[in-house]
This record gives sequence, C-alpha cells and structure tokens, in this order.
Amino acid sequence: MALLLAVMTLAGCDQGSAPEKPPPPQEVSDQSVAHFCGMLVKEHPGPKGQIFLSDSKDPVWFASVTQTLSFTMLPEEPKNIVAIYVTDMGRAKNWDQPEPGTWIDAKKAFYVIESRQRGGMGSNEAIPFGEEGQAKSFVEANGGRVVTFTEMPESYVLQASGSSSDGAAGDGMQ
Repeated sequence: MALLLAVMTLAGCDQGSAPEKPPPPQEVSDQSVAHFCGMLVKEHPGPKGQIFLSDSKDPVWFASVTQTLSFTMLPEEPKNIVAIYVTDMGRAKNWDQPEPGTWIDAKKAFYVIESRQRGGMGSNEAIPFGEEGQAKSFVEANGGRVVTFTEMPESYVLQASGSSSDGAAGDGMQ
C-alpha cells in the first residue's frame, strides 16, 4: 500500500511538469512599445506582432510582422519564446489599425512576401493570413508569393526589417 501511495504521489508531481498552455495574445494598447524602434505600436499602420518569452507575462511588441519574424532569427535575441502572434490580415477590415481579435498563431499563418504592399515601417512586409486562399487572393491583387512560417526566407526577413546578422542567409526559419 505504501508503495502504491508513493507511485501515485510521484505521478502527481510529474503532471506539474507538463508544458503550460501558451498565453493568449494581448491587444495593442496606448502603452505598447515596439521592441526595435521604441515607438508606440499604434503609430504604425499594417499588421503587427507580439512574442511571449517564458520569463515574462507581458509580450514583446513589434510594429511590423517582418520585425517580429526577425526577432526569432537574430542570434542576439532571446530564444525562450513560448508564443508568437501576428495580425491575421484576412480578418482585419482596417489595414492601418487592425481591429482587436485578429491575432493568429504565427506558426499557422500563410505569409505573402515580395508584394507591392508596404508594412508599418514603410519597408517590405510579410503579410499574414489565416487561410491560404486569402493569401493567394492577395497575391493576385498585389503580387508576391505565399510562404509558411517554416518556409520564410531569412534573407527576406532580415533585409526587409533592416536587421542584419553575421552569416544569416538561410532559406527558412527554425
């Protein structure tokens, strides 16, 4: 009986080490400051991003999706990422200020790159969509091509975001 109790106790302890559910996305507020430029996120039009790190309850904010993606690629940035969210532009009705509730898991999005549409910082942008068909329709109207999170060219992201990294010219994200 004591052995059974000990096994059950240990099993109960093991359950506590299960991975936690990632935090839900937060909405942009008047206090949301973009990580790279230090400006308010609301001051920039277009899709935006947020990244949660395991050691913080608050997201790291980004004024563009391309900058969000570059954070994941730059060797000097933290790698304890637990969630990445970007604006689903297929659900947003307002390009300049996407509405609350339009966030999507960045790893599930379809991205249009190399289009004529510019991002919030006036540079090339990786424009996220929750549905592949929406991304393809956007390409028909604005040019570009559709890629997934894992297919995202590192060279496009780092060039578009104005970031650079020694030796960073990979074909896709980790």
